[in-house]
Amino acid sequence: MEIRVPAPVERIIGQLNEHGYEAYIVGGCVRDMLLNREPGDWDITTSALPGQVKELFHRTVDTGIQHGTVTVMMGKEGYEVTTFRVDGEYEDGRHPKSVSFTPNLTEDLKRRDFTINAMAYNKATGFVDEFGGVEDLRRGIIRCVGEPMDRFTEDALRILRAIRFSAQLAFEIEERTLEAIRVIAPNLARVSKERVQVELTKLLCSAHPERIALVYETGISRYVSGTFDEIYGMGTIPPIPTAIPPQKHLRWAAFLRKATPDQAFTVLKDLKLDNDTISRVKTLVDLLGRPLVPEKPALRRVMSRIEPALYDDLLDLKDALLPFGVPETGDMLRRARTLSGEIRRDGDCLDLKSLAVKGRDVMDAGVKPGKAVGEALASLLELVLEDPSRNTRDYLLQHLK
Repeated sequence: MEIRVPAPVERIIGQLNEHGYEAYIVGGCVRDMLLNREPGDWDITTSALPGQVKELFHRTVDTGIQHGTVTVMMGKEGYEVTTFRVDGEYEDGRHPKSVSFTPNLTEDLKRRDFTINAMAYNKATGFVDEFGGVEDLRRGIIRCVGEPMDRFTEDALRILRAIRFSAQLAFEIEERTLEAIRVIAPNLARVSKERVQVELTKLLCSAHPERIALVYETGISRYVSGTFDEIYGMGTIPPIPTAIPPQKHLRWAAFLRKATPDQAFTVLKDLKLDNDTISRVKTLVDLLGRPLVPEKPALRRVMSRIEPALYDDLLDLKDALLPFGVPETGDMLRRARTLSGEIRRDGDCLDLKSLAVKGRDVMDAGVKPGKAVGEALASLLELVLEDPSRNTRDYLLQHLK
């Protein structure tokens, strides 16, 4: 196979080699090259110490110098260059207490999580594969480097990473590795919710989101959160069609559609997702469980509740989930989509901004300032959602009187 390493990466490796240091690309970028995928990041590992790396390049950033990482700037792009290292004791089940540098590449590769992520490459040496990563890629296997219990005890997040990689690559988890996941599952309670959420989101947005079932089957789910475990802990996870675009609010909504809106909110809040995603997922979960009545007044009421893009997402989700059970038939959804298009084309009033009267008009008509004004406007909007022809100043003010 043809190996294409970006020119700036080749220049960094070449500069290090010219000054007597070993240097390789390492980890996920090597894995992705072997899978004929475009790597997202290009990480470089070297025998040079951080200070020596800084001496060789004009522009560097100390991104993680205590752990041996210096970012070398090449133009506007930065490339992480990390010294070969050996991790010290993992006291918190997540991070090593200390690291020590080593001149030995194999020692550096030995500390990595999975065999498919423990390979290195440079043009002069070729592939360095001490732990059978190439063979595991060929077989489609996720397997820990060395003893699985040791790797997962060092960093409990790796148990979720194993499942996430299996979903992204459509690989099976090797038996000893899978058994160790079941044993180490309680340690996930020591991992920050933000990191857990990132792995679960990547899993759900992968080509095989159904692999989230492994989170329940291995006993991990109860350590994600109580509500997360409760939703599907005793039942079957509904299908998550890959026809749904891999956007986090869409995939989370599809996954949580059997939950109540409050349960969905609690799960995502516990996992510290951003407020915008939480709000959109909660709204979608609520509306996925309610039939869209293919009549214009009913559709206007739904459209008045949410942004246009989220309403389109709702229609697309319902279409994708049609084979797996939604409250509508295909004919109902097609009719709803047609009528929604007509509502937009005709410019029907769907919110208070488009209402022909404002708060001042309502007060001038005799409504007392305060809460009553909002109630009056909401009542008038309801009239207009029922029949857009009522959205005239004269009609609405007459109705108030």
